[in-house]
Amino acid sequence: MERLTSLDAFRGAVIAFMILVNTPGTGEHVYAPLRHAHWHGWTPTDVVFPSFVWITGLTIALSIGRKLEKGEARWDIYKQVLKRSAILFALGVILYSFPIPDFETFRVLGVLQRIAICYAVAAAIFLTNGLRGQIAWTAGFLLGYWALMHFGGDGRLDIEGNFAHKIDHWILGSHNYRNTKTWDPEGVVSTLPAISSCLLGLLAGHIVKARKVQWLVPLGLMLIGLGQLGDPWLPINKSIWTSTFALFMAGLDFVLFALFYWLADVQKWHKAMLPLVIFGMNAIAVYLSSEFGDIILNKIPMAGQTLRTWIYDKWFAPFATVPENASLAYAIAFVLANFAFAVWLYRRKLFIRV
Repeated sequence: MERLTSLDAFRGAVIAFMILVNTPGTGEHVYAPLRHAHWHGWTPTDVVFPSFVWITGLTIALSIGRKLEKGEARWDIYKQVLKRSAILFALGVILYSFPIPDFETFRVLGVLQRIAICYAVAAAIFLTNGLRGQIAWTAGFLLGYWALMHFGGDGRLDIEGNFAHKIDHWILGSHNYRNTKTWDPEGVVSTLPAISSCLLGLLAGHIVKARKVQWLVPLGLMLIGLGQLGDPWLPINKSIWTSTFALFMAGLDFVLFALFYWLADVQKWHKAMLPLVIFGMNAIAVYLSSEFGDIILNKIPMAGQTLRTWIYDKWFAPFATVPENASLAYAIAFVLANFAFAVWLYRRKLFIRV
């Protein structure tokens, strides 16, 4: 199957939005849709990370499926998967340890680490199971996590009392997310339903390979409905990646990707999609450049403050009467700076693959 412009464009849109919401000028002044939900519920910002995981699953069906069609041995393919997963995981650990690692408190799990785990597990399921088995594994992760959250502890779903929090505190200890300290939003137990998000992307990949793209929207709407239907019993919640969150967000991804597919691969809006494609073809490199860039700006001293704060106070805050607009302008400028890096890579035909 030929490379899908829609997949690169969708991935690019997600990475661009991720940078936008991750780097406001100041965290004190951010429009509500550009913040994560505090606990239960969701905002547009909460769509970003599950979309990356979902896209990972879709690419498994396309890329690994292509290797199987060429006759490559399954174990040889999986060795490549394990290598890539190990590199992704290591990059995540390095990112959270930069510039000087604190071996007593460095964060073990995180964004790239979760993607690495989901990729390794979903690829193993894809290589050892047919479609029915993959669906069964997806349901098993979703139902199993629901059971753990309700029966593994005392059934509490608040921040301090939920089962996932207790396991993170016990296993990760001082290596949790620095903003929470006692639990991690990309923690141990909540990785289980995240794997189901990846497997739902894998199922979407089967549909795309079969050229039944017209099924994406109705199936997406069904998943959105299932997520909302289960919300009273297990609320949609990104921080603990509830089963309803996985279903709801995967449903949105089915629908959004169908839209990108129609615009890019049916209507052939290639020129209009090119900026997003440029982002999407080097998504990991751009993500790392944005994260390391933000860390560096926050470490360099300038006039008694950090260079990041100095740039914001001097070049953005004075020119907006509404603080949220200044904060958003800084975020947009940071997205454009990373886009310039992506364009530089694209023009030199440098496509960094992990």
